[in-house]
Amino acid sequence: MNRERTYDVIVIGGGPAGSTAAAVLAMHGRRVLVLEKEKFPRYHIGESLMPHCYFPLERIGVLETMKHSHFPKKYSVQFVSLDGVKPHPFYFFQHFDHPAATTWQVLRSEFDLMLLDNARAKGAEVREETRVTEFLRENGAVSGVHAASKSGEALEFRAPVTIDAGGRDALSLNRGHWRVPDPQLRRVALWTYYRGAVRDPGLDEGATTVAFLPDKGWFWYIPLPDDVVSVGIVAESDYLFADTRDPAAIFDREAQRNPWIREHVAPGQRVPAPGARTDASLVHDGPFYLTSEWSYRSQYCGANGLVLAGDAFGFLDPVFSSGLFLALKGGELAGDAVHAALQAGDVSAGRFHDYGAHMGKGIEAMRKLVYAFYDHEFSMREFVGRYPHLRGDVTDCLIGHLFRDFTELFAAIGEFARLPEPNACGGPFKA
Repeated sequence: MNRERTYDVIVIGGGPAGSTAAAVLAMHGRRVLVLEKEKFPRYHIGESLMPHCYFPLERIGVLETMKHSHFPKKYSVQFVSLDGVKPHPFYFFQHFDHPAATTWQVLRSEFDLMLLDNARAKGAEVREETRVTEFLRENGAVSGVHAASKSGEALEFRAPVTIDAGGRDALSLNRGHWRVPDPQLRRVALWTYYRGAVRDPGLDEGATTVAFLPDKGWFWYIPLPDDVVSVGIVAESDYLFADTRDPAAIFDREAQRNPWIREHVAPGQRVPAPGARTDASLVHDGPFYLTSEWSYRSQYCGANGLVLAGDAFGFLDPVFSSGLFLALKGGELAGDAVHAALQAGDVSAGRFHDYGAHMGKGIEAMRKLVYAFYDHEFSMREFVGRYPHLRGDVTDCLIGHLFRDFTELFAAIGEFARLPEPNACGGPFKA
């Protein structure tokens, strides 16, 4: 077997989950290959970090780079009512006395490149513009991948374990038909960017703002570097496209419906998205971007010789900015699970049961909070008013402290909102 094409681990995808897993495995001394279909830097949506992103970033050694970056510091999440009133924000440092209480809003083109370069620096081999086309299988296990270079050269790489961190278009989801949609979270997102829009003063300058619209729709408002703000709408398609499909008309119509958004974007000018190119999964029209049907879970966390991480494992609604945290944490945990499996000489599906169960627990906590958010009977203000002692549990969810017991919190929220039945997805595939 050609050692130049043989590795301990192959990682599909160089985004946050893949780069983190690759860095962790390289730090364990593993020979790692990352195959990324695009050339970095590249544009990507999902720009807000939860405070608990601090810990995987610290683990892989990029925290100091983040501290010296030009990314705006994020101290809180704030919710703006339909009439434009902004109540007291959820300041992370009031709940969490740790340096992680200060986090960041990031340009994904720069942030993702930082993570990929870090994986390289830690010892992983990275091949960009190399698309994985199929899994190699031997004796009922994934034993490597077929790939194609930018020039079309057919390539074959082998490893006892492959981590699929290929995002929502992951090979495992599409070829294995493992994607299980969450039908209650069907939404459409339409977004653009402004330069010169208003930023709130003081500690709120870098806050993530969720501004409400009718029928449980909402705006995000995320300050980015260079006086740019990411502004997007999330709503059901019937609401969003009720009278037109023109993105500019829709956006301007909705901006008028929330005074806070209207006043904040008024002095700004729409500009192209920061980043070199457009993510291929997006539909874009001039300065507007559109995506939909993003809430899903993989039916399985992995199989013999295969583990899923990041958006390949699953993705929730973006309302609480959990995507990047779950990608970073999932990449870290997947890297450790694979290293342990290799140490044990057993890379069968069952070895990854605990990894899948642990990630599923955190995702389910956030999923319940997302369901409550969209329930017309639920009001966070009323809930915290009745159960002030549970405000800290809500804040734990908002900062990414997801892997703990929330039984009391969701029993109380269940008095206000209809919560989902547990999602049974995420266990290992049994051939």
